[in-house]
Amino acid sequence: MKNEKGAAFISGAARGIGKAIALELAKSGYYIIANYRSNAKAAEDTLAEIRGCGGEGEIIAFDVADTQQALPAMEEICSRTDRIDILVNNAGITADGLFVMMPENDWNTVLDTTLKGFYNLTRPVLKKMIPKKKGSVVSIASVAALLPNRGQANYSAAKAGLIGASRSVAAEVARLGIRVNVVAPGLIETDMIQDAPVQNIKSMIPMARIGKAEEVAKVVKFLCSDDASYITAQVISVNGGMF
Repeated sequence: MKNEKGAAFISGAARGIGKAIALELAKSGYYIIANYRSNAKAAEDTLAEIRGCGGEGEIIAFDVADTQQALPAMEEICSRTDRIDILVNNAGITADGLFVMMPENDWNTVLDTTLKGFYNLTRPVLKKMIPKKKGSVVSIASVAALLPNRGQANYSAAKAGLIGASRSVAAEVARLGIRVNVVAPGLIETDMIQDAPVQNIKSMIPMARIGKAEEVAKVVKFLCSDDASYITAQVISVNGGMF
């Protein structure tokens, strides 16, 4: 696998924000490695769209929270990939409910997908980036990490932890030419908001509309580009002005 711009690995890339990021980076010339957990049809559709816009790539199925699946998969990818220039930690799940009634499994699975996923993907990719002294890691957090939201203590904790981990790792690798940043989307048109009270939430957004996945993807593309060469350890909110 050789590509002038190297490869971009995106977790949770079958749908929604992950898919939009994969397409944006493919249009910029990166070889796309699109991870998904279970929706093979959606992943195949994403790959077809990548190829349809002139890009190249592949799809790979594993659960980022499962170390027994993730580490062998990442070792195999890193061993055959000339360069991984970009890692986007996008995979995430919700299991909403009031904290006092939340089952332990709902707490653990949400945190594991985001935080253990960050650990399982970022460590091997950084080991690939460090010898090259070049690379960009962008993790997708949420407005829920920055603002209180009833029923999402697990999701908020996971995404806030992702911010803290990203900033600490950014400080460790900055002198090695690697940048680590976070994008925190607000309410975005994806499957995750199907059951949300959209009209009520829109009233809290100064721009009075729901964002598009492509609007998040373009910010990620900027952070991965040379135009963002002096930006690291930052959290960029894409939320229509929510504060």
